[in-house]
Amino acid sequence: MGLPLKLRHVPPRLAIGAFILNSGISKRNLDEDSAAGLQAMAANAYPQLKEMSPKDFGKLVSTSEMALGAALLLPVVPTWLAALGLTAFSGSLVKMYLSTPGMTQEDGIRPTQDGTGIAKDVWMLGAALGMLVDAATDKKVVV
Repeated sequence: MGLPLKLRHVPPRLAIGAFILNSGISKRNLDEDSAAGLQAMAANAYPQLKEMSPKDFGKLVSTSEMALGAALLLPVVPTWLAALGLTAFSGSLVKMYLSTPGMTQEDGIRPTQDGTGIAKDVWMLGAALGMLVDAATDKKVVV
């Protein structure tokens, strides 16, 4: 029995998984002000996040990113499952980008200078959707 992933999925899983894992590790000990700033941006798209303490929000983001990064890096996690997690994560980042004032130009899509750092995350959504389409159209899907 082989691993539940295809060779063509290895490069995006490694690149994105390492990127997200590193991001989660770097957020592990966020100070209160940094966590509050991140939370305020996220609350533009998801207002219910305002109810959390900044410290708890920072831990949630850090733990979630580390778990997703690890799922992408571990070959025993089926690609479809890792891609579902990546779709949810990157989709939430895109929503946050589109919902945060000052991130987009007047057209509501193209990034401002301040929005470029978040707008670039659309590549993760594209990669995740590509892996999901590949898994959905595969005749031998490993579930």
